[in-house]
Amino acid sequence: MKRYRPPTGFRLPDRRTATEFWVVRHGESTWNADGRYQGQTDVPLSHIGVLQAAALAERLTGQHFDAVYTSDLTRASQTAEAVAERLAGQPTVQAEPGLREIDVGELGGLVVADIARQHPEYLRDLQADPWGTRRPGGESMADLFARCGDTFERLRGRHAGGRVLVFTHGGVVRVAVGLALGGVPGHAWARLSVTNTSITRVLLGEDSGTLLGFNDDAHLEDLIEATEVDDVLGQAP
Repeated sequence: MKRYRPPTGFRLPDRRTATEFWVVRHGESTWNADGRYQGQTDVPLSHIGVLQAAALAERLTGQHFDAVYTSDLTRASQTAEAVAERLAGQPTVQAEPGLREIDVGELGGLVVADIARQHPEYLRDLQADPWGTRRPGGESMADLFARCGDTFERLRGRHAGGRVLVFTHGGVVRVAVGLALGGVPGHAWARLSVTNTSITRVLLGEDSGTLLGFNDDAHLEDLIEATEVDDVLGQAP
């Protein structure tokens, strides 16, 4: 196999000390199916979400990871448990609250039409500044990046040189991409479409990173649904 050569002037993280994260968005939840913003509201997987998790488990059967972590929200932990039992050694799934989705505050339970009616100023601000605009009573992408960035850094230090599987949410997948790329332009966040149970791979070192793969959902080709709607985008499903 031909060895990958990075672009001139680009230094890859040292594999001996860097951590490779496989970052998975949870399966479709019941509120994803309804187009409702959920944030940190604890919502279970839908029937389609269970099927998506099973398809991912089939794909990852026999794979080895040094550790498996999940957001402590049910839709993520359900996905994690379905997959972990098919992994080499059936590793214990460790709950990590720092991997929770963005806090959407007053938007929890609302659909986009409700938000447009009740919070038109928020949608205007989000269009102008998707990075810094806070959800009413909740977090901004900047807040999420700081919170989850600290979590990834802690896990990176704990598993230096290893490979870690993470089950989380669409917003947190975007954080992982930003960490790998050294930041993402503010208006690009809304263009990072993240489907349910997709795999995003990043290699994070102490002072560098690289994106190895993004939004890989090939295991869903035989399923009808691969929901993209989440709590980060201010768009209709």
